Amino acid sequence: MEQIPTLIQDLALILAVAGLVTLVFKRLKQPLVLGYIVAGFIAGPHFSYTPSVQDTHSIEVWAQIGVIALLFTLGLEFSFKKIIKMGGAPVIAALTIIFCMIFLGSAVGHFFGWERMDSIYLGGMLAMSSTTIIYKAFQDSGVLQQRFAGLVLSVLILEDILAIVLMVVLSTLAVSHNIEGGEMLYALFRLLFFLVLWFVVGLYVLPLLLRKYKRFLNDETLLILSLALCFGMAVLAVYTGFSAAFGSFVVGSILAETIEAERIEHLVSPIKDLFGAIFFVSVGMLVDLNVLVEYTVPVIVIVLTIIFGQAIFGSLGFVMAGQPLKEAMKCGFSMSQIGEFAFIIASLGTSLGVTSSFLYPIVVAVSVITTFTTPYMLKLASPAYDAVYRLMPDKWKSMLEHITLGGFTVGHPSLWKALIMAMLRQMVVFTILSVSIITLSFRFFLPFLRSVLPHWWANAVCGVVTLLVLSPFLRSIMARGWRSHIFKALWKENRTNRLPLIFTIIVRSVLVCGLIFYVVRYLVPFADALLLLFAVLMVVAILLSRRLKINSIKMEKVFMENLRSRELHERQTGKKKPGYAESLLTRDLHIADFDLPAESIWGGRLLKELNLGNRYNVHIASIIRGSRRLNIPCGDDRLYPGDRIQVIGTDLQLDAFAKALQQTQIVETDDEETDDFGREMLLKQLVIRENSEFIGEKLKDSGLRNRYNCMIVGYETEAGVLEAPNPDRVFRAGDVVWVVGERNALRELMSRFI
Repeated sequence: MEQIPTLIQDLALILAVAGLVTLVFKRLKQPLVLGYIVAGFIAGPHFSYTPSVQDTHSIEVWAQIGVIALLFTLGLEFSFKKIIKMGGAPVIAALTIIFCMIFLGSAVGHFFGWERMDSIYLGGMLAMSSTTIIYKAFQDSGVLQQRFAGLVLSVLILEDILAIVLMVVLSTLAVSHNIEGGEMLYALFRLLFFLVLWFVVGLYVLPLLLRKYKRFLNDETLLILSLALCFGMAVLAVYTGFSAAFGSFVVGSILAETIEAERIEHLVSPIKDLFGAIFFVSVGMLVDLNVLVEYTVPVIVIVLTIIFGQAIFGSLGFVMAGQPLKEAMKCGFSMSQIGEFAFIIASLGTSLGVTSSFLYPIVVAVSVITTFTTPYMLKLASPAYDAVYRLMPDKWKSMLEHITLGGFTVGHPSLWKALIMAMLRQMVVFTILSVSIITLSFRFFLPFLRSVLPHWWANAVCGVVTLLVLSPFLRSIMARGWRSHIFKALWKENRTNRLPLIFTIIVRSVLVCGLIFYVVRYLVPFADALLLLFAVLMVVAILLSRRLKINSIKMEKVFMENLRSRELHERQTGKKKPGYAESLLTRDLHIADFDLPAESIWGGRLLKELNLGNRYNVHIASIIRGSRRLNIPCGDDRLYPGDRIQVIGTDLQLDAFAKALQQTQIVETDDEETDDFGREMLLKQLVIRENSEFIGEKLKDSGLRNRYNCMIVGYETEAGVLEAPNPDRVFRAGDVVWVVGERNALRELMSRFI
């Protein structure tokens, strides 16, 4: 008899239990994540009434794959450009919430006398709200189109990226066991260095690769390529001292800027669902009821800490970000739970061996409880605001009610600020690329050359090749921006500006000179004065080289095209909201997208017939149909099934519009369902009788399509050959025709033929 490996038996058990439990949770309208955790508990070693998983080590390996897949898909939904465009408000809210909750969580752990690392990791777990759970709660409550929901989701995106940074910091703490400022700054600098390097190189190479081989990228090859990049980057991240999850997130965020991002996300989704389920099941397997009974008080205290901490500090963060108190409290109350990242941080602490065994099941129990309380906290926000508003001094009321996001909007930056920021970005990016090229050259290329060439020849070849490869990047450090319109405007604006402008060129030239000097000094033992002179001459040559200028401009153009490729694609397909959408937030209005269902009775009707503006007090800004966008549609424009409608209105107006749109779908009645037999399409052979009313009529004049909803597909000759129908052919007695139509229509037609 064939022996089945233990791993397959364990997977069969896990998936069977998970499937049954999640069906129950789906019916109860609860998050599937909780179902997976419950399934893990049932299949785990701490539940003795059912079979248990035998090879827990292999399941842990699969769970690690699940974390990599989860972070990869999270990266696909993430965009660095969106973070930059958000402005300061979401950043202020996210940082306020995270730092306050980390401090609060660490204080709770210290209060119970836990180890220092347990307290720090607990603070990190409590700082991250669950995007999945909040999104589901918004969806079930019907508030997804409201303004505060968009603000919360923006902050959650920031929390996700900051959670990656927090994981790197916690990993560093686990290794050093010390919280030293120098080591922490070095870890953050190293994180920034590799993040910029991988993002810039990846965004330059990957879109070119995807475009070049697009004709070969069917679903299968694109899936394999995406997973290769995901796990390859995970390995590279571990090799450079980061976590595998961080690497998969980075490559996902790079692919998020390509036009293939949505397609990749769709292809990877089943794999993410499978391995993600295994990860959450493995989380549930660690739940021990005996531990939870022993730590009942800490569980209750931590739950209350999250609920009250997020309600208070979350609301405070959004108020500091410029939101009115009512909106801020809705945002803060809705974030009072923990989820996916809490489990990932907990598993990180367990895998590094720096957290106690009791912490994991406590966090799982807290997550389960706070998930159930999230909808109630969402409903409690408005009554809590009413109570706070009644107790608040009038002076505070006046101040808070007039706070809007517009109050924190920074005006147009000065020309100097814009120029300095652009130069700093260029210097940082191209310096990192230059340092990376020098490091790779000296670490790999130089030893290889020394193994095949004499020592001095190897040094010379390495130096020449390294400087040639560096030269476009060095030119970008020096020359970028000094021909821009901002630079010229400042130069013409005032004579006193010219000396500082020249100074910016000198500073960048000195940086480039230093990089060149380092390369030649490492390879050639000449006098420093001669090497410095060589570096200065090379700086001049780089600035004067027209070929380098052209190559440098081409490289930057390709990079910018790659960076904007998805944005341009989304504009063409109508998936990107217009630029004025953010400005509407300051006026209690916002824009929302609605898809017209295929069964909607609005389909095919004119806008003036529907009269949506007067009925629901909303404005139809655009109708998106495939790759076409119809802006500011008039009353003579029609809506068609599948159209995406961009609507402007307040929260209440958009809610009313959404409910009305949902009610326009045609629901089949029992009579229509029972009539499916009569509407079945059939192919029938009919013979024209002598007394048929069709004799002597042409096919095109017979009205078969309009009167009987049937279609003749051919005439059968005496030889049994089927001829194509001729519209001008006249029906004659004895003609054998083949007709397609519904069963009921054919029955009526046959009565006319016979």
